[in-house]
Amino acid sequence: MRFVFLGTGTSSGIPAIGCECATCTSTDPRDNRLRTSAAVQFTDAIGQDRTVLLDCGPDLRQQALRFGLKRCDAILFTHNHVDHVFGVDETRRFNVLQHGPIDVYAEPSTMESLQRVYRHIFESHKNVNDSFVATLIAHRIEEAQVRLGVPIELFGWRFTPIRLLHGKLPVLGYRIDAPAGTESGVFPLAYCTDVSGIPPESWARLAGVKTLVIDALRHRHHPTHFTVGQAVGVAHRVEAAQTWFIHMTHDLKHAETDAELPEGMGLAWDGLVLE
Repeated sequence: MRFVFLGTGTSSGIPAIGCECATCTSTDPRDNRLRTSAAVQFTDAIGQDRTVLLDCGPDLRQQALRFGLKRCDAILFTHNHVDHVFGVDETRRFNVLQHGPIDVYAEPSTMESLQRVYRHIFESHKNVNDSFVATLIAHRIEEAQVRLGVPIELFGWRFTPIRLLHGKLPVLGYRIDAPAGTESGVFPLAYCTDVSGIPPESWARLAGVKTLVIDALRHRHHPTHFTVGQAVGVAHRVEAAQTWFIHMTHDLKHAETDAELPEGMGLAWDGLVLE
């Protein structure tokens, strides 16, 4: 079982179009960041390999080719912003490879956005031509499920939604727990991207995690994302054995920023695997 960082960049990606800053022109491969998303990969109780995606951004095709993704059993969405959902059309190849549909999970507002933008997928019977489109099964994550901490059970694993704030926008993070009795130095893991605030009731969902993955946009204040300093403060409070920062802008050059972080904390990079 492992956790793969498919992308660690902000909505513009790095290098950003037309930018010649030190990060965008860096030769350090860790400074090249696709849009933020991740994959949880494991073998289930019957010996079947599984892959669960956390978000599905516009770089999904490139990420799948780069990191050898050959299946997608489910997608858990955090929110409906373009950099987290505009790879949905690419999932049709996974349908072909695994000869079956893909379960997708999202809050009602995110699901409604997906069904509007991808009407050709969710209402394929209305397409003029019988086109090659993805086959997705929609599951809504209701507010009561988030409030009560009811996990989504997938192939023996538990993915518990966590309420977070992305500026004024309520979004989801996920606590990921391996099956009971499974030894892991990585899980339970909390995945918290695009976050600028953690409601009081959500801190309990972060308690006891071995790995914290959290938004750290840049050093300067931003109204909808944690700064590096704020993210470090959250990491100190959670006290996970390891903390990895994601969703970084080109303000943060990897080597320089990483060297300044406290022990047990680091900037993630595209292709980093935790196992």
